[in-house]
Amino acid sequence: MSGSAAADVLPIVNALTVDVEDYFQVSAFADRIARNDWDRLPCRVERNIDRILELLSAANAHATFFTLGWIAERYPDVVRRISAAGHEVASHGFAHQRASEQHRDAFLVDIRLAKAVLEDIAGHAVHGYRAPSFSVGHANAWAFDCMSEAGYKYSSSMYPIRHDHYGAPNAPRFAHEVRPGLLEVPVATIRMLRNNLPAGGGGYFRLLPYAVSRWSIRRINGVDRKPAMFYFHPWELDPEQPRVDGISARTRFRHYVNLHRMAPRISRLLKDFRWDRADRVFLGGVH
Repeated sequence: MSGSAAADVLPIVNALTVDVEDYFQVSAFADRIARNDWDRLPCRVERNIDRILELLSAANAHATFFTLGWIAERYPDVVRRISAAGHEVASHGFAHQRASEQHRDAFLVDIRLAKAVLEDIAGHAVHGYRAPSFSVGHANAWAFDCMSEAGYKYSSSMYPIRHDHYGAPNAPRFAHEVRPGLLEVPVATIRMLRNNLPAGGGGYFRLLPYAVSRWSIRRINGVDRKPAMFYFHPWELDPEQPRVDGISARTRFRHYVNLHRMAPRISRLLKDFRWDRADRVFLGGVH
């Protein structure tokens, strides 16, 4: 990459986000681990969040933490540490239930409860929401009405790719207003061969060589001239997490591959690009 091209990329600030949930709460394990068992399992989210905070501090970077209300209620100091370090506390719902598997009224109750819990602990307004497993699509676009009603200002709940668990491939790739006063900010994608390809983290960041993610974000910044929305989970930095029995080979591969490489890759990502909170990148730092 030439010096002039690098100079073009550097001014763009991207949004770094963390989905704060523990290893036993991922949707892929839902048929093996009941919600009633969550309180009986060893929770590792505190140590993993502390590790992420250390990485961010070392890079002088800030991020948005989409946090489950269930986690916040049980580990309020985690939320306080995130906020005290200057990061954005946002909502991931309360009980990690997919929006696509809830009725409207139940969904509204869930996102209102999560917002109230997080605001009470953090001591300030919560503006952002991300649906578990990016489970908002064209079939349940009513979810945006609920988000507006609950008082959110932006969402990152619709992923414009094809995937076996989620995806709205025909949705816009970049931030757009879905309801008056409500912005939808999709996770980053690149457009190739008439398809949207994932470029914003998650399992793809672990599964593919780091160079693929770096090239993709550079393309979004340099060609599309847009900020990228990137995400990962605390459990992805935890190769020592307990293994879940009885899962499929595909799920085992997706969840456990390259966990030991995640922390150094995040450190490299923080050095290669400029990062900040989603609210400051897309809302201008609304308070």
